[in-house]
Amino acid sequence: MIALTATHGTAAAAPKPGGGGANCGLYTCQVEVEVPGSDGTSGGESRPGTGAGGEESGDASRWTCTYELADPQPPEGSKEWDGHKPGDGAVYEEECQFDAPSNVTMARMVWLADSPEEDAVDPAVLAQQAVDEMLLRGPEIGITPKPGGKGVVGMPVYMWTERGAETYGPNTASASAGGITVTATAKVAKIEWQMGDGTTVTCTTPGTPYKAEYGKKPSPDCGHRYTKPSSTTASGDYHVTATSTWDIDWQVNGGGASGEMTEIRDSAVDITVAEVQVLN
Repeated sequence: MIALTATHGTAAAAPKPGGGGANCGLYTCQVEVEVPGSDGTSGGESRPGTGAGGEESGDASRWTCTYELADPQPPEGSKEWDGHKPGDGAVYEEECQFDAPSNVTMARMVWLADSPEEDAVDPAVLAQQAVDEMLLRGPEIGITPKPGGKGVVGMPVYMWTERGAETYGPNTASASAGGITVTATAKVAKIEWQMGDGTTVTCTTPGTPYKAEYGKKPSPDCGHRYTKPSSTTASGDYHVTATSTWDIDWQVNGGGASGEMTEIRDSAVDITVAEVQVLN
């Protein structure tokens, strides 16, 4: 005899010749089937992993099970909660197939503390999904001389970026799946300025916006001086490219896995630098 527990409303396997019966409640259904050739007394109850029901039916490795969150969840206090309360884990619809010649299928309600999908969720994949939700941009370039204006050879050049969440950070986003939530936080670690004259300036700050009161003082944290006019280039301008390196830290909410990622973004402008003309 094989005893199967099935969810109410799920068709149970029809009893084989030899008899059997079913006792169904609101959320579960207990089905008893007498297997031909058995005396009906030695079969025992067959459930995945219990080891009962004889050598063949107790082989848990031959059961294949799938789980789906019960919707709606059973009422509080029902036996499907196995003594737990709603919010403490959840009740799932478990369907298992046994690859014996009889091709037995069992369906039942089970309480689980954690989602069975959690082990299949890769936190690093969720971290990338969180990053994809962010808008990370290249620097919003501020520079003297301004594009369209004209600078002078030997004068200090100031470079900076606006300090917004999208251009400098911090920028935060989260992604969830299978009961796991990963939060990622991105911020710019450095900006590399290719000045168009073969020079690269690396700045670990957003830079200082230029003010007229600074006069000929050099930038305190992110600056440059040109030694030749931009007319020496093919285009007549210096093509300035600012490349941001975004460092991203991610963490599974509540503790657990964590990691780091890097994203690169860039922006560019053209500026004109001329030599001072001395009149005699």
